[in-house]
Amino acid sequence: MEYRDYYQILGVPRGSRADEIKRAYRKLAMQYHPDRNPGDKQAEDHFKEINEAYQVLSDTQKRARYDQLGDSYSQWQQKGAPGDFDWGRWSAAQGRPGGSGRPGTQEVNLDDLFGDGAFSDFFRSIFGGGAAGQTLRGRPTRATQSLQQPVPISLKEAFAGTTRTLQTDNRRVDVKIPSGVRTGTKIRVPGAGPMRSDGSPADIYFIMNVAEDPLFERDGNDLHTHVTIDVFKALLGGEEEVKTLSGKVVLTIPPSTQPEQVFRLAGRGMPVLKKPQAAGDLYVQVKVQIPRQLSAKQKSLLAEAAKLK
Repeated sequence: MEYRDYYQILGVPRGSRADEIKRAYRKLAMQYHPDRNPGDKQAEDHFKEINEAYQVLSDTQKRARYDQLGDSYSQWQQKGAPGDFDWGRWSAAQGRPGGSGRPGTQEVNLDDLFGDGAFSDFFRSIFGGGAAGQTLRGRPTRATQSLQQPVPISLKEAFAGTTRTLQTDNRRVDVKIPSGVRTGTKIRVPGAGPMRSDGSPADIYFIMNVAEDPLFERDGNDLHTHVTIDVFKALLGGEEEVKTLSGKVVLTIPPSTQPEQVFRLAGRGMPVLKKPQAAGDLYVQVKVQIPRQLSAKQKSLLAEAAKLK
């Protein structure tokens, strides 16, 4: 298995600040987003790599663990790279993420948790959910003897709702994740964990981790996005297609629209958790693009218009 350089994937130096990493991610994710590259498998694969890199480097604990691996891997290379790097030994030495290995730590097989190849074998070997037969450890809470497991989902999945498959003790459970969840939302899976000391099955809690989206920024139940229009449409008005998480809508651009002006599309934001009929709003910021080249006639007409002001 090859080492993945997440810093190189995002095009940032190793010591980059969180805001620099976020900015680089947004730029690349916008470029390789599947909506902008329909049918392009290479762009889709690169988009997954970008998201995986950001999942690690935007999380303080994951980034620290990844940096520890990078140091160990560099030391191994400096020694002349004898044999293959022992990923399993490194993970065992560092301790599995999510558990301390101390007495009382319980294990549950979550091989199918992430599903559909969302993460690489490299990610899974370092952060769990890896090769067949591996287990993830979770610390049980003393009061309920339950297990907690972070679950990454996309903003689109949080908008529409989705499912994850949990496999434990040769039993598969399809867990429904409702629309409107946000990072930190807990989904209880009753009785899906290992047996407690009293002989009853423990619960498992999925802790949602909603990934950043390159097209939309979330603020509670509201979403923010932007569209770019040319200066003539800003001056004269017109219509512009706007992407929403439920499809495209037409935004009416009034005459004399100003750069950075914001329009509100009511009810086009995120669904409200446990209130499927309610939703936040979508705020669309208009960016005005000035043409770099004008025809002779356009220049003449603009010069004439300038005299009339």
